[in-house]
Amino acid sequence: MPAETTTLQEFESIYPKLSAAILDHAKSYKLPQGELDWFKRNLEINPLGGKCNRGMSVPDSVSLLLGEKLNEEQYFMAGTLGWMTELLQAFFLVSDDIMDGSITRRGKPCWYRMEGVGMTAINDAFILESAIYILLKKFFRSHPAYIDLVELFHEVSLQTEMGQLCDLLTAPEDKVNLDNFSMEKYQFIVIYKTAYYSFYLPVALALYQLNLATPKNLKQAEDILIPLGEYFQVQDDYLDNFGLPEHIGKIGTDIKDNKCSWLVNKALEIATPEQHKILEENYGQKDDAKEAVIKKLYDDLNLKAIYLEFEEKRADEIREMIAKVDESEGLKKEIFEVFLKKVYKRTK
Repeated sequence: MPAETTTLQEFESIYPKLSAAILDHAKSYKLPQGELDWFKRNLEINPLGGKCNRGMSVPDSVSLLLGEKLNEEQYFMAGTLGWMTELLQAFFLVSDDIMDGSITRRGKPCWYRMEGVGMTAINDAFILESAIYILLKKFFRSHPAYIDLVELFHEVSLQTEMGQLCDLLTAPEDKVNLDNFSMEKYQFIVIYKTAYYSFYLPVALALYQLNLATPKNLKQAEDILIPLGEYFQVQDDYLDNFGLPEHIGKIGTDIKDNKCSWLVNKALEIATPEQHKILEENYGQKDDAKEAVIKKLYDDLNLKAIYLEFEEKRADEIREMIAKVDESEGLKKEIFEVFLKKVYKRTK
């Protein structure tokens, strides 16, 4: 029987068992009922409602590695690791929304903006992170890779936080200083803030679940998935400006938000002194007219064509790396082909 991809419905169907296990653990502390209800609401609102791409990549990767449809037990274990990834994502998003002063998340008010929540959301974010380790202990305590899984989540959390630190200090929303920007800094931010937890983590988890996480397999996965994750973020930055709002589901705000995006860094690399002055005077301002000036400059600099050239080059490099994957220790090229297919030429 060939490998099978999971559906959001299937993936979400195991979550109630996991949230119940987390709440049971809290009950063992005799957490008062009101606080337990609050915790339950945190677990119901923050990890749910997204696309769950990261989480679903775990059972999908396990199925591809095995080359067959997962049985109930295998699916539950892979799905549980996937939900830990989604809890990590929820922890980051709740925190990120506070740091960015965001208004909405997934079409609803951000958690910290919901009635009566406020800065309690900071503690709620910590709790979401701790829930990962409750689940790991409950369901993977006897797994041969238990401590490797614990260390992987700690390591990827720190990597993401380092990427976020660099992003926050490089591009504060209220203080524009383009001298802070550089393509090297941009690469650090996207690799650490996005690529590790979004691309490498799900595949590493699948390898650990099946006891295939040899140093060689992990290194091969990292060498392909990190450049792929970087490409994904560059593409995201491109779509923020050049994508159609009806495709991406939102109006891009990177220019107004002073984001250290690929487009502005590429513009800074190739701009004439006059164009550099235009960037300095108009980037990162909450002003429609100034945003329009930057958009026109991006067109003048032909950034669309430069991006499309980057996309083809990067996709070719990744295809070459995939072709060279050594499958002798149980890794499969197909895992990476699936990821590349999802990213290449996407419009949303």
